[in-house]
Amino acid sequence: MTNLPARMRRFFFILTICLFIFPDDSIYASEKTGDIKLPFGIRDYDIGAAANFSLKDIDGDSFELKSTKGHWVFLHFWASWCGPCRKEMPAIQLLADILQDESFEIIMINTAEDENTVFTFLAETNVELKCLMDADGQVTEAWKPRGLPTTFIINPQGEVKYQAIGGREWNRPEYVNFLRQLIADKRYY
Repeated sequence: MTNLPARMRRFFFILTICLFIFPDDSIYASEKTGDIKLPFGIRDYDIGAAANFSLKDIDGDSFELKSTKGHWVFLHFWASWCGPCRKEMPAIQLLADILQDESFEIIMINTAEDENTVFTFLAETNVELKCLMDADGQVTEAWKPRGLPTTFIINPQGEVKYQAIGGREWNRPEYVNFLRQLIADKRYY
């Protein structure tokens, strides 16, 4: 840098100082959305309207995704044979308990397992979440999670906004606070 003219050296010096004093938030764009900081493992995934589907839950009742409009939705793909899925399931139950009075729905989609397997697993883990049965895997194929577990977070207008691939301790404060900030964001209502 000593071969640069004095004027250029001064410019780079001032630029460097400015970057330290006034950091540009765009540097952190992968970690922030507006004023909401994204916790580790959650990424912006603004792909537009969520693909609607209709599935039966473990009790045989029909559910359609479009019925959730007006709420934030935590759409979670999982399987009982998946180690990270098994490990995070109690944390998702705790998250559901923490946010039970909020405008927030947790929808679990089991990928291609039979009802007995799912029922046994949920009973063993003491989980009481809405579990939909994607017995033929068609909904999973349409949504294309990049692995299990994968969570999509959908806004009240029915648009996919965020994605998390892999297991998380969803009941940790950084995730709960992130979700509460989303729920409180009046732009979506």
